[in-house]
Amino acid sequence: MDFIAQDSTLLAATSALALVGLIFCTSKLASFVKVLLDVYVLKGISLKKFGAGQGAWAVVTGATDGIGKEFAKQLAKNKFNVLLVSRTASKLETAANEIASEYGVETKIFAMDFTKGDVQDFTQLGQVMSSLDVGVLVNNVGTNHDIPTPFADEDDKVINDIIEVNVKGAMKMTKLVVPQMREKRRGLILNLGSFAGLVATPYLSVYSAGKAFLSTWSQAVGTELKADGIMVEHVNTYFVVSAMSKIRKPSLLIPLAKPYVASVLSKIGLPCGADIPCSSTPYHTHGIVNWLINNVFNKTFWVNQNDVIQKDIRKRALRKREREAAAARKEN
Repeated sequence: MDFIAQDSTLLAATSALALVGLIFCTSKLASFVKVLLDVYVLKGISLKKFGAGQGAWAVVTGATDGIGKEFAKQLAKNKFNVLLVSRTASKLETAANEIASEYGVETKIFAMDFTKGDVQDFTQLGQVMSSLDVGVLVNNVGTNHDIPTPFADEDDKVINDIIEVNVKGAMKMTKLVVPQMREKRRGLILNLGSFAGLVATPYLSVYSAGKAFLSTWSQAVGTELKADGIMVEHVNTYFVVSAMSKIRKPSLLIPLAKPYVASVLSKIGLPCGADIPCSSTPYHTHGIVNWLINNVFNKTFWVNQNDVIQKDIRKRALRKREREAAAARKEN
């Protein structure tokens, strides 16, 4: 009888474990299917909810190159008037004229250097924005380490610039638009994030930490503002062909700015692989990779992978600098 009881207990335990395993695998499969539906099938919230075609304005920072310029163009295509904010006035004028001519919308420009964090700049920009019906803010402006560099060896100006632009800049811009968005009870704030904030990235430590801050801050602020009709979305991004990434050729995982921005604007409100509140990884392959990072291996594995990748990039960057220095010496 004891043997029968033991067998019954073992069978029950085995069945329970099998059931737990089945539930676990089913939940993982269901979450992956949800990612595929998000990135390939479902449509996000219409931009009309935020004033597209109704005289509303989109404010885009870092708007003269790469992703920022593409956001300005595609938001104009969706019939937002556009306020472009960046450092160089001549580039802003060229971009604004191009957008106004191509899409028939109003444009304004404001030139400022985000690395300075100048109070007067933000005050003046706030005055400009107060006269506009701002429906969308794209916190895109950003800066990075010149090359992967150990924190202990990094230049203090590089560290301060990253914090001033990537962290403080996003907060200050958001502070400027929230009052009127609250009053109108509608608004969209897009904070451009990075996989470097999803997985800690050695040798890009300050940039990585700044993007992790942006993710956490977006979740907190987005939850606070939801009741006011304002949507905050942290847009998690892998590499995109741009001047900042220093990548020139697109691939399956690294799109050009145009299809990347199109994916963001067509998937508003869908997580697409992200598993935290107020966050989205809208580009299809990025969304799948985001899911894999969250569900395959652990964070230690991925941090170690980043460590290997950045060490290799650093070695190649230093060799390039040596070649350029040698060539310069020969010319002299």
